[in-house]
Amino acid sequence: MTQGYLILSGGEVFKGRLFGASGKISIGEIVFNTSMAGYPEILTDPSYNGQIVLFTYPLIGNYGYDGIWAESSRMTVSAMVVKKLYTGTVPPGRKTLDEALAQEGITGIEGIDTRSLTLKIREEGSCNALICSEENLAEGLEMLKAFPSITERDLIHEVAVKEKEFNPLLGDGFALPPSDPVHHIAAVDFGIKLSIIGNFYRRNTAVTLLPPSFTAEEVLNGGYDMLFLSNGPGDPALLQDQVGEIRKCIGKIPVCGICLGHQLITWALGGRTVKMKYGHHGGNQPVRDLESGRSFVTAQNHNYMSDPSTLPESVRIWFTNANDGTVEGLFEPDLHVRSVQFHPEASPGPDDALWIFDSFLKEIGK
Repeated sequence: MTQGYLILSGGEVFKGRLFGASGKISIGEIVFNTSMAGYPEILTDPSYNGQIVLFTYPLIGNYGYDGIWAESSRMTVSAMVVKKLYTGTVPPGRKTLDEALAQEGITGIEGIDTRSLTLKIREEGSCNALICSEENLAEGLEMLKAFPSITERDLIHEVAVKEKEFNPLLGDGFALPPSDPVHHIAAVDFGIKLSIIGNFYRRNTAVTLLPPSFTAEEVLNGGYDMLFLSNGPGDPALLQDQVGEIRKCIGKIPVCGICLGHQLITWALGGRTVKMKYGHHGGNQPVRDLESGRSFVTAQNHNYMSDPSTLPESVRIWFTNANDGTVEGLFEPDLHVRSVQFHPEASPGPDDALWIFDSFLKEIGK
């Protein structure tokens, strides 16, 4: 391994050792993830497009990498940061994490004081960061100075489908499309995770993926039972064209969403979203169901949240975060709208909230 640098936009420098695509200059918004396992799912989650993921768990890579865990067709993170990279043997048929990142063209850096860096992000907020070697340091610093903030970047179209696709095959380890579906939903792909589609398949529901350029007309005239809005990267405030189309569908067809989809529903219902200081990223986030009074542990990955002060009176808060009280879910009973900020598909993370998919589909029956 060669020496490398992690440099924050504020000028702070952390020295470490490069792995993966070690000769590459990598820039993105740095966020920390508190999951103890599930790094293959995290690295391939399209919601991380444009971000450098800092893992707070000190040892990463100990069970290798296998594509059957991937949440998309490729790794979507800008880079990864770890305290210690596991370099020992892995089970037969798997790659080491170093090999997998090199094959995908993703840079990693280890040997960083991840505790200190995480505390800095918690105190000062997420920011752009650079990972590079000594040889390309000068070039990297110039690129970092000119690099736009994540609120100015269109990250959706890099990870979404370009054309309508019916019942996509997900690959090994995922459910097959239903042969005799009970329901058929239109799912707008803003960077959808494969396990979300798989969870609908397991519930005997056919899925047609629509690109972000979808129109309300094709949804309402397509014979679908529900409009579903997926997770995805970036700032929901940049997607006002999509918000307008969603608004046209509300009240005419059930509308449900996860993560970015939840944020877009917030806008479509008349609310607003705001950027969080450092967001929620990890598989150990507790949420409280305000309908039942029960609490669940969930996987989350978001930097934006619904602003409760902007929500119309008819919109009810479904879930709140048990740590900080932020909005984690909404519903509008008369309009058959439901959404959650967390990831009920549990990839990675606990499966406490898998029942959310059943709750979505019940809106069809109503």
